[in-house]
Amino acid sequence: MQHSQDFQRKPIDPAVLDALAARFGAQFQTGAAVRAEHGRSEAHFEPALPDAVLFARSTGDVVDCVKLCVAAGVPIVPFGAGTSIEGNALPVRGGISLDLTAMNAIVEARPEDFDCTVQAGARREELNHHLRDMGLFFPIDPGANATLGGMASTRASGTNAVRYGTMRDAVLSLKVVTPEGKVIDTARRARKSAAGYDLTRLYVGSEGTLGIITEITLRLHPIPETISSAVCGFETLKGAVDTVVQSIQIGVPLARVEILDAKQMEAVNRWSKLDYPEVTTLFFEFHGSGSGVAEQIAMVSEIAGANGGGEFRWSNLPEERAKLWKARHEAYYAAVNLRPGAVGWSTDVCVPISRLPECIEQTQADLARASMPATILGHVGDGNFHVIFSIDPNQPEEMAEVEAINARIVRRALDMEGTCTGEHGIGLGKQHWLVEELGEDTVEIMRTIKRALDPRDLFNPGKIFTL
Repeated sequence: MQHSQDFQRKPIDPAVLDALAARFGAQFQTGAAVRAEHGRSEAHFEPALPDAVLFARSTGDVVDCVKLCVAAGVPIVPFGAGTSIEGNALPVRGGISLDLTAMNAIVEARPEDFDCTVQAGARREELNHHLRDMGLFFPIDPGANATLGGMASTRASGTNAVRYGTMRDAVLSLKVVTPEGKVIDTARRARKSAAGYDLTRLYVGSEGTLGIITEITLRLHPIPETISSAVCGFETLKGAVDTVVQSIQIGVPLARVEILDAKQMEAVNRWSKLDYPEVTTLFFEFHGSGSGVAEQIAMVSEIAGANGGGEFRWSNLPEERAKLWKARHEAYYAAVNLRPGAVGWSTDVCVPISRLPECIEQTQADLARASMPATILGHVGDGNFHVIFSIDPNQPEEMAEVEAINARIVRRALDMEGTCTGEHGIGLGKQHWLVEELGEDTVEIMRTIKRALDPRDLFNPGKIFTL
């Protein structure tokens, strides 16, 4: 398991715990099991348990928690579904894990304006179920059934980003509780505004370090007339990547396009009980009118054939599409479980799309020399891909090997003018790469903002950078 940094934990005054218990009753818990649940990560980071967990039910609860904790110098770490994989929600300095999952209301859906307002604990699958009869959907899909507050906090994206963008594009406004215990709205519902600093974008991706998001107003989209999914296997990984790049270059409006290498397809078949050929494979989704989707499929099929692609297996039946994308969304767990008892390490680089074939090809050469199972999958339509390593936690030499491979992958991406994180955030694992990517002067401006808004460093301390 990875040790990120040595964090100092200060014991909490029992009087503060008593005050929180008096204010919140059963919402405030200090039991070992609930603390352990909020102190683990999906990935390779060591557990870091909070001193207590508070289950908030309203923005008012968050305000009262903030005022009590800040006055006593107690750290607060917002917690959603717990699906982040950069240690983003680990309470590394102890304190209170502020669980927002009970704040899961869909406050209002406004189909005539193509937007809605939800509480931070609402989940994307439940939101889309609610919107379905209105003919609308929310397209940002990171795979896990994450909370929308967590998705905003990490600037999540996922499989639909190639067409619909990321949380940066989807969020119109936020309700945020500041470290002073004030409640602010970052914007109105207008589709555009030039009113002062763009505070919405400041908080989107800030990982709970500047404020606690309690409500989000989101941009929605009409459900397409026709949705078709397709699967196509390729002779080579390069042929698959070239197919995606060429399709985008000629203007095909791909809604989703995911790449899974041969090892990942082996893992998916085993985990999801499927029988796809175990070769590099593209998963596509096309949105539009019936004739438009048919034209898109024909164009991409022709490009794929020229790049060594096999026959398209495609369907517009909802149950078949759901089965396909369920398998894709479980690919991380499938890859990690290639070895019983393993832990996962996922890379997250993103490069300009013209450099993507070269970046993946060189990464594939790195993996050919690795001593542990590793798969490639990703959102190739926007230049973002992941390597998922399956690591034996009892073999520290494997962790060191993966760190070295990951360093080569990130360095390669930065040399290609890419980024160390396309969608997972910085969290604990990529802090030194943030400085490499943007430079010390840029990161110091971020620290200046953090010091101005949270001078005592109590909101999710130790994430993104240290002060």
